[in-house]
Amino acid sequence: MEFTEWIRGRTDDQLRALVSSRPELITPVPAHLEGLASRAASPSAIGRALDRLDRFTLAVVETLAVQDGPTPKERLSALIAAALPPSARSDPPAAEPALSAALDRLRDLALVYGPDDALDLGPGVRKVLEDPAGLGPRAVEAFRHHPPEQLDEMADDIAPGTAGTGKERLAAALADPAALVASVSAEARAALDQLAWGPPTGRVPNARREVRVATARSPIEELLARGLLAATGEESVTLPREVGLHLRGGRVHRGLPAEPPPLEGPERDRELADRTAAGQAFMFVRAAEELCERWSIEPPGVLRTGGLGVRDLKRTAADLDLPEWVTALVVEVAHAAGLIAAGGGVDGEWLPTPAYDLWRVRGTADRWVMLATSWLHMDRVPGLVGERDERDRPLNALHADLRRAAAPGVRAATLGVLAAAPGRAPSRDAVLERLAWEQPRRRGPLREQLTEFALREAEQIGVTGLGALSGHGRALLEGGDTGAAAAALAPLLPEPVDHVLLQADLTAVAPGPLTSELNRWMTLTADVESKGGATVYRFSEQSIRRALDAGHGGEELLAMLARHSATPMPQALSYLVGDVARRHGRIRVGTASAYVRCDDPALLDQITADRRSAALRLRRLAPTVIASRSSRAALVDSLRAMGYSPVAESLDGDVIISQLDSRRTEAAPPVRAVAPANGIDPHVAAAAVRALRAGDAAHLARREPADAPDGQIPRGPATATISALQDAIKQGVRVWIGYLDSQGNATSRILEPARMEGGYLTAYDETRAAVHRFALHRITGVAGV
Repeated sequence: MEFTEWIRGRTDDQLRALVSSRPELITPVPAHLEGLASRAASPSAIGRALDRLDRFTLAVVETLAVQDGPTPKERLSALIAAALPPSARSDPPAAEPALSAALDRLRDLALVYGPDDALDLGPGVRKVLEDPAGLGPRAVEAFRHHPPEQLDEMADDIAPGTAGTGKERLAAALADPAALVASVSAEARAALDQLAWGPPTGRVPNARREVRVATARSPIEELLARGLLAATGEESVTLPREVGLHLRGGRVHRGLPAEPPPLEGPERDRELADRTAAGQAFMFVRAAEELCERWSIEPPGVLRTGGLGVRDLKRTAADLDLPEWVTALVVEVAHAAGLIAAGGGVDGEWLPTPAYDLWRVRGTADRWVMLATSWLHMDRVPGLVGERDERDRPLNALHADLRRAAAPGVRAATLGVLAAAPGRAPSRDAVLERLAWEQPRRRGPLREQLTEFALREAEQIGVTGLGALSGHGRALLEGGDTGAAAAALAPLLPEPVDHVLLQADLTAVAPGPLTSELNRWMTLTADVESKGGATVYRFSEQSIRRALDAGHGGEELLAMLARHSATPMPQALSYLVGDVARRHGRIRVGTASAYVRCDDPALLDQITADRRSAALRLRRLAPTVIASRSSRAALVDSLRAMGYSPVAESLDGDVIISQLDSRRTEAAPPVRAVAPANGIDPHVAAAAVRALRAGDAAHLARREPADAPDGQIPRGPATATISALQDAIKQGVRVWIGYLDSQGNATSRILEPARMEGGYLTAYDETRAAVHRFALHRITGVAGV
């Protein structure tokens, strides 16, 4: 059976399964099923499909690849059963359920086709598989570059008296190499055994040497003379497939578990794991919020090469009281979620975006879902921060070199493994072993490193708790409605408290996580002294002055503290606030370059008489005004260092509120491409199949273009036109449309709509007998046929 005819004979449901599992086949949609079959046989498409196979299913493909042609299912089952563990090998039907499931999947992927009595691989699959099951090429291919004279001599030595060319005689002799293998020395047999189970290639000096059986002196020469090894280069040899199968005793694989390896690890109480993950999720959201608040006031600069400087990362880690790798994770996730971006001037600074202001007013659960979703789908790898690239340059946070295309897929696969063991915390080795079984063609040091990063980051973000996948993490992984993840997380989040405990030693203790507004207000008014189950804040003259600089009055601060304190107001704190507020603003600093203004001339006399003010170059302009050549900011800092409490003043004489220095970047946040959870949308797959069927029918029938109906060309509102086309795509019916060509001339078409995206409609045009794309803005109306 031809592969194209087999594709054409598949049902619509089977074709939808094919394009859903291999979406690259309909990007864009082929004109007909012959084009679909051709695209499915391309090396790149086959490679992607093979990468999606698990170890057992890939072994079925490899077993078929080493066969000469179509293979009955019974023969395939016997070969698979021979590679199973002894308990299953003694009962061949034990492999039947797994084999049938694997064949069904391979047919859905169009990698295997044909009936059960003649199973074969799709076109091109054998070429894509390099050394299937660790077996080398067939003898005919292995010796294709050897000179004919040398092949004739080898055939005369090992198959005297046979007819045919040297290559044909040699291949016939190697079809049953038992006698040749038995005739070599023990050392040569040991060399064969080393190559038997793969890889089938090796390196030897002067591999293309001419040697005869009678003149062979070394074990390698014995093998080369008998054709048991074939030279593929000046220093490389390979083991012909026929010899490898003989050494394996007819088996294709040494060991082949039909089931995935078990996920070993301690059992976790699900409720406890969910609560632990929820607590970590709350802390991660707060860390992202604190990061954006701090960077809105003191933004770090953007390096000339891009990214965040090492010193800025260390300072941010100290401010957040987090390890550097966790800080890098918070920074990268906030950037991926569009909360921070580069902007702010020529040199550039990392600043929060307007999206941050919208994000921070949402509920904690919704904010976490946004961050966790961004982490799951971003192609950046925060775990690489601090390592060095191939040029021995450090990898900085937010640098473009942190991108790894495989990162989203590895995260999803890792969480999928955890989802397969509910209530269990699999070990790192168990997860790596399961992933190696599920994706055997996607192995390597980088993927193992990405898996370790994914496990560590999932725990830090709150997707997992105590090593087990949480309930809200499972809802996030399943995709679809993100509200499900938020609904699962919301009841588990710690209840924010709206009060603190004021202490006589000028500290305040928050007995739990504070509400967002109270947390921001306390961070402004006091300095965080320690974090943990309870956060300790310390009030100081500097922190009170910071709140006063932000526009709060002394009485307002006391009222706010009294309203949110569960303990009486300490007298020492009242005195501190009153004393700082009384002195705050008595001195006002403006621009002369800068000036000092005060209603108390005696205080200005004190300043000018102070020897520490000599560097400021002060000059008395009036009894209540002093001018300086220093800038306003430098003058304010110097007077504060001398023990005074000045405030900055605008040109209009108004007090400058420090909080207004919070900045936002106008740079567009990064675009986050979220891949569909399960292939392509079912409606898109159904539309693509309808378009393929229609195009194939036209391709086979070669029908003439149909005439458009008589009458007025359809016209209608744009919204009604779009709705009618969407209904036609869902129902699979034909429609009559009015269409304006590039010159503005009105025409009419009879279409079988397939899909609509990007402002275009893809449909089979019966009036032209071809598949075309139509600009939606040129469609004047739609009517039924």
